[in-house]
Amino acid sequence: MIGKGRKERCVPLAKPTVKALKSWLRETTRDDGQVLFPNDRGTRLSPDGVHYLLVRHVTAAAKVCPSLKEKRVTVHVLRHTMAMDMLQAGVDRSVIALWLGHESIETTQIYLEATLAMKEQALRKTTPLDVNFGRYRPGDRLLSFLNEL
Repeated sequence: MIGKGRKERCVPLAKPTVKALKSWLRETTRDDGQVLFPNDRGTRLSPDGVHYLLVRHVTAAAKVCPSLKEKRVTVHVLRHTMAMDMLQAGVDRSVIALWLGHESIETTQIYLEATLAMKEQALRKTTPLDVNFGRYRPGDRLLSFLNEL
């Protein structure tokens, strides 16, 4: 696959993805057999075509999951989500950088900083508990018990 900067990318596929692709290859007819995801004319699907399909499917999914209407879903967001899932699963940053095709781990670091920003944003949305915090003062029974130890 050719990615950003015309760099060749090699991406491993999970077993369920391979199964879905094999099923897709049996179902669809392609003129030359070289294009995996053709557009209406049978040629390579453009980035705009991918965006169109994503918007169409997010719109359909929002009927079942209304919260999607309020979310910004893009191909880049899906890529970022995959990277974050890998990070939260404990995958090393250098492996994530290779997976994303980043030449340096510093580029991948942007994803980690985004995580902190997301946490801060979530924290701002919370309501603090209405609790008076004071110094803990144990009762006589607890103090007596502890003194007998």
